[in-house]
Amino acid sequence: MPVFEYKGKSVGGAAVTGTLKTKDRAELDRILRRNKIIVTGVKKKPTELQIKFGTGVKKIDVSRFTRQFSTMIGAGLPMVQCLDILASQSENKEFAKIVFKVKDSVSGGSTLSESLSRHPKVFDTLYTNMVEAGEIGGALDVILTRLANYREKADALTRKVKSAMVYPSVIVVVAMGVTFAMLTWIVPVFAKMFGGLNAELPEPTQVVMAISNFLQTNVLYILLGLIGGTAAFLFWISTPKGRLIFDKILIRLPIFGTLVRRSAVARFTRTLGTLLSSGVSIIEALEVTAKTAGNMVIANAIKKSVISIAEGETITAPLKATGVFPPMVTQMISVGEKTGGLDEMLSKIADFYDEEVDVAVGALTSIIEPVIIVFMGVVIGGILVAMYLPMFDIIGKI
Repeated sequence: MPVFEYKGKSVGGAAVTGTLKTKDRAELDRILRRNKIIVTGVKKKPTELQIKFGTGVKKIDVSRFTRQFSTMIGAGLPMVQCLDILASQSENKEFAKIVFKVKDSVSGGSTLSESLSRHPKVFDTLYTNMVEAGEIGGALDVILTRLANYREKADALTRKVKSAMVYPSVIVVVAMGVTFAMLTWIVPVFAKMFGGLNAELPEPTQVVMAISNFLQTNVLYILLGLIGGTAAFLFWISTPKGRLIFDKILIRLPIFGTLVRRSAVARFTRTLGTLLSSGVSIIEALEVTAKTAGNMVIANAIKKSVISIAEGETITAPLKATGVFPPMVTQMISVGEKTGGLDEMLSKIADFYDEEVDVAVGALTSIIEPVIIVFMGVVIGGILVAMYLPMFDIIGKI
């Protein structure tokens, strides 16, 4: 979308300048008119050809900003001054630019939620909806504190899941690297030595040498196949149908599925509970939660819950029908609906499942570690034994 630089005057007569990314000039005029800005000049900003990977802003940057912002707003500092201080102190230059743009937008008469929503890759729908609810309810400091707590707990949950996968992933990569090196560098040395014996080699040795020859001859095709297969897989899971099938498989995996299911339940209950306690309507809260669920199975269940509530029913039945949510979760949600304390009940479930994720991470690590070590021992040990078998035969004959 094009970026417009505008000049104008506020209702009080103060000069206003800023930039806005809009679909066209008409949309720009509508936004400025809604913000009660009298336009005196508009110029389309020249576009630059830039290739960027991501926003350059980390989740921890946004979490730290939210915590500091909530503290400063709670202390009674003006919003524009808070934004100016936070932008100036930010160590991340890309994030500082975004906060400065938010400050300029707020100075120009826009609300904080509108200003944040212009940067959706940094401040998602959940973030802007909660800020909007805080602005409408006149409790922005309270909402920002809740949002800071939510983001910190959500980030902690993400780190737990990632940490559970780092060690096994490193071990698997090392094992594959060592195996590939042995088959392409060490085994050929033995093959040359055995070539001069003019004797029939044991079957395990022949199998290992055949695999080694195949890798050496087709290494380029194998690499291209891996790259192509990875690209095809990523494209497949980027489609709605592919993502749904992949998420279903992921949840049903024997060991890893437990961790995925528990972390998904914790994220869902934490997000929905935080939105409801912030004053967001149940329908809007569920729609936002569906977008941030991180799992298509759970997202579809939440969307069915929206339809259920619109028809005057409860959210419990659609969640129960998925088979993803444990009976305890659906029962507690049902109790929360009946007692009018759904937000508190969801927070309790989220706290419980945060601890369950810790348990699942420990169990996954303790199970996978010996399995990988045994696998490495069998593969690498098998190659070595296969290479030494002909030597044993020669020694036996001597």
